[in-house]
Amino acid sequence: MEYNGKMPTGIQDFEKLRRGGFAYVDKTEYVRRLASSPLQYFLGRPRRFGKSLFLSTLKAYFLGKRELFEGLRIAETEKEWTEYPVMHIDMNVEDYSVPEALDSALNTNLKLMEAKWGRDPDDKTPSARFIGLIRRAREKEGKQVVVLIDEYDKPLISTLHKPDDHKKVLDALRGFYGVLKSADAHLRFVLLTGVTKFSK
Repeated sequence: MEYNGKMPTGIQDFEKLRRGGFAYVDKTEYVRRLASSPLQYFLGRPRRFGKSLFLSTLKAYFLGKRELFEGLRIAETEKEWTEYPVMHIDMNVEDYSVPEALDSALNTNLKLMEAKWGRDPDDKTPSARFIGLIRRAREKEGKQVVVLIDEYDKPLISTLHKPDDHKKVLDALRGFYGVLKSADAHLRFVLLTGVTKFSK
C-alpha cells in the first residue's frame, strides 16, 4: 500500500489508515511478539497515545487480514495468517454521566457480537452474555477467541466524583471482566487498554 503523504490525524482504525495510504510508524513487530504468546495483557498509557490504533492493528492481524500488512515488518516474518474469532469491546461508546450508561455501553457491545455468534435467552446479565458469547464463538469457529477491550476504565474514571455510582460501576465491571478468568480455556489472546493501573 502506497504512502500518499497524508498524516493520519484522528484516525484510530488500522484498516482505514492503510487503505487510505496515510503515514504509519511500523509497530507490527510488536504485534508479532505479543501474538506469539497466548497470554492476557494490559496496556496502560495516557490518552492520545495510540492505544486504540494499536488495538485495531491487533484486530486486523487476528482476523487474518494479510493484505493490510503488505510492506510492513510483520509481512516478512509472519508465516501463518490464521483467522480467529475476535471480540472487540469499546468502552468509549458512552460518557457515563448517568448510572444507566454502563448497562447501555455493555449492551451495545454485546449486541454487536451476538449478531454474529448468537444469544442464549437464558443469559440475562452482561457477564452471562459475555461468557456465553465466548463459548459459542469457540464452538462455531473451532478456534480460541481473541478479546480486545479498549478503555476498560473509562466508566470508573467518569464516576470517581460520585462514590455511590462508582461503587456500582466497580462491582459491575469486576463481574464482567472476571469472565476472562473463567473463560481462560477458550481464549487465544486478551488485551485491555486504559489510562489507570489495572488491579488484580
